[in-house]
Amino acid sequence: MQDKHDNPRLEASDPPEIGKITLFELRACIAMGASDFKRAPLFGIFFSSFYVICGIILGVSGAGTFAWTLMLSLGFPLVAPFAAVGLYEVSRRLEVGEPLGWSDILGVVWRERGRQVPWVGAILVIIFLFWSFFAHMSLALFLGNMSLTNISTSWEIFATPQGQMLIGFEFIVGGLVAFLVYALTVVSLPLLLDREIDFVTAMIVSVKTVAVNKIVMLVWAGVIGLSMLAAMLPYFLGLFVALPILGHATWHLYRRALYFPV
Repeated sequence: MQDKHDNPRLEASDPPEIGKITLFELRACIAMGASDFKRAPLFGIFFSSFYVICGIILGVSGAGTFAWTLMLSLGFPLVAPFAAVGLYEVSRRLEVGEPLGWSDILGVVWRERGRQVPWVGAILVIIFLFWSFFAHMSLALFLGNMSLTNISTSWEIFATPQGQMLIGFEFIVGGLVAFLVYALTVVSLPLLLDREIDFVTAMIVSVKTVAVNKIVMLVWAGVIGLSMLAAMLPYFLGLFVALPILGHATWHLYRRALYFPV
């Protein structure tokens, strides 16, 4: 049988059927994600290293201000799902017993540039830019002239009623935007890697999967959000562990959530 990763012009796949997932299965997926990371740790460290380095650079170059830190911390999860494509391929190969050579994994990731995954990446970039613009506008909206203060040395601004409203507002809006990205990508990215399907259909399937499995997917979104927040606190270094486990676990969740016609 011809491997789709060797030929990106195979026949289009039929849309999958969406199944129900239980919390027990979610826990099993997390355990399987941790197992995949233990079996192939170097790939997890490699694919997460870019985001750790970028996070540190952005944190340092962001003038060290609370506002920049807040904006980057809320915006960072919007682009993190795109890092998981390589991790999905590692889990796929572990699942079917295919070799895990660097040339094999990186070759598949490289060939994805000419398929549907980059379109999802472009949408994530647009959303991230919107969030960045919105976060800056909210500074002016809530702080007014106070936003001109050097907030790197005047953190007391955020203890004012206006500052507290700004923090709450950005957390609420940032959370909604992050959940939108989550709903669009949680199933679509592994689906695009695994099957020949267009990115619009894949994102629709992803949103429907979240809708069908509301409780489990909300729990999984919470696990991802809290894990990412905790991982970013120690200078983003926790992402070396959190991203690989979450990426591998998402692959196994995808495999349990969707069923394909024979």
